[in-house]
Amino acid sequence: MVFKRRDPKSWPRALVELLWPRGGWARAFHYVKHRMRRLPDSPERIARGIWAGVFASFTPFYGFHFFIAAGLATLMRGNVIASLMATFFGNPLTYVPIGVAALSTGHWLLGDDMDARIPRSFGGKFVDAGADLKDNFMAMFTEATADWSRLSVFYDEIFFPYMVGGVLPGIFFASLCYYLSVPVIRVYQKRRKGMIKSKFDAIKAKAAAKADAKRKAEHSTGD
Repeated sequence: MVFKRRDPKSWPRALVELLWPRGGWARAFHYVKHRMRRLPDSPERIARGIWAGVFASFTPFYGFHFFIAAGLATLMRGNVIASLMATFFGNPLTYVPIGVAALSTGHWLLGDDMDARIPRSFGGKFVDAGADLKDNFMAMFTEATADWSRLSVFYDEIFFPYMVGGVLPGIFFASLCYYLSVPVIRVYQKRRKGMIKSKFDAIKAKAAAKADAKRKAEHSTGD
């Protein structure tokens, strides 16, 4: 096939590149930034898309950040492509600080003592919730009794505080990225338009010079 990879990517390699892209996160970040600047839209619409994507990264709905970002961008009349690329704000290097900030803020807003409410480790609660989902799914086909207690604990102590607490830091960082993006994108687009205009003028001048030289040659031949 024409578009088939010459070296098929194995699943271990795909997993490694998900956690650490080829060329590193710095190169990936600069690529996303470059692509975002070149979007054919107004700086304000692109920045609204960035706002939506960054805010979506602070929600606990992992696996659905693209859909949340696109939906918010549509409601805000922002650039949807920019919103999808801005979800890059949430990545394996930032998920831990984002999670800590969201959980701390959520438990504070709910009036809970985070340390007292979570005797089991953060990762352990994810494992417990996954085990509940697996066991209860199997219970549908066996005589086992469904038990949602560990999933309920996960919702009360992790998911709901994360969802509530992600709003404030999400708004803060999304708004910060918005106000930083607008002038940067505007300057970049203005400079790019100037470069395109300069190239176009140079092509026009070259074509005019060529046409003038041709006319002179025809005139001299006629004489």
